[in-house]
Amino acid sequence: MTETSKPKLSTPPGIAKPSTFPDHNTKTQNIVDKIVNTIKGLPDGLQKYPIRELVTHAAEFGLYLKQQRLETNQVRKFLDAVNRLKADLAEKGEFSAIETEVVLLKPKLAYAAARQRAAKPLGDVMSAAIDQVRSKEDFERLVQLIESIIAYHKAEGGK
Repeated sequence: MTETSKPKLSTPPGIAKPSTFPDHNTKTQNIVDKIVNTIKGLPDGLQKYPIRELVTHAAEFGLYLKQQRLETNQVRKFLDAVNRLKADLAEKGEFSAIETEVVLLKPKLAYAAARQRAAKPLGDVMSAAIDQVRSKEDFERLVQLIESIIAYHKAEGGK
């Protein structure tokens, strides 16, 4: 009685075989998770996001968004709203005057993400950041974050 020959497995059963191609989704999720976890771990609002870490994260994330073919026109309404709030804050001086509008940035991100899949990671990061905005200083850090991400996205050749 002979045993049926089975093909040899290069990896043990139950263990996923590593892909020979880089998985952009995993890499992307890593940078998104890294930024979101950093933001959620800030004890006293977004203003405590270390600026050097913010810039490093923005550089990695900008490249990722370019690779995903994110176009800034896909998030233009969000960027325009941030710039309008920045001007309103400069004019009024009080964060409480713009707080409601800051929170309402989240639906703009959700809309952009629903229209274009490439905008979802940006929406995830910005939504976590908006949740940490509780003061003028936090809002200023939010502006620095989005401006840094978009600058690196464009520097990488994003449109």
